Amino acid sequence: MEKKYFAYGKTETDYLTERDPVLGAAIARIGHIDREVIPNLFTALVNSIAGQQISGKALATVWARLCDRLGEITPETILAAGEDGLRACGMSGRKAGYMLAAAHAVQDGTINIHSLVDKSDDEIIKTLTALPGVGRWTAEMLLIFSLERPDVLAFDDFGIRKGLCRLYGLEELTRVQFEEYRARYAPYATVAGLYLWEVAAQKKDG
Repeated sequence: MEKKYFAYGKTETDYLTERDPVLGAAIARIGHIDREVIPNLFTALVNSIAGQQISGKALATVWARLCDRLGEITPETILAAGEDGLRACGMSGRKAGYMLAAAHAVQDGTINIHSLVDKSDDEIIKTLTALPGVGRWTAEMLLIFSLERPDVLAFDDFGIRKGLCRLYGLEELTRVQFEEYRARYAPYATVAGLYLWEVAAQKKDG
């Protein structure tokens, strides 16, 4: 299957550069970023659960195992795998339980996952956080990496906070400061976030 990447272009980067020259300099230095998205909402939800509190590299490893074992990631294949099958792919017992709960909720109609595309960001977060083990960060990752919503910046993401601190020379980041940056980046905070992740991931000079 052909890979799909978060879609953005000159409109977003020009706007962010005008609003914030410091971020603009990082955008010019880094260039275009290809971040893969997962259009299937249930698959993306399972991926977000798998990615909780682990590095991107660790997620890539366990996700590859899961895909190899199950093939397509659907409620049916998750339920068929069961806790033992999911744990064999490297999931903790807790994450396996969250994935199974999500699969049950989608399969029995507790959550109509396909209807999420028509909901607002806040409505989606409220719907998904009703599931066991799905917090705001997990829901926000779905907004970004499946629905490609343009104005999402996750305060609970360590990489985002690290990128902000590194870019602006901050020792620490308060919630008030975060909200100021988030308002500055609106309505293209998601694209700003892609660059903040990249800034966080890059080695410091020297």
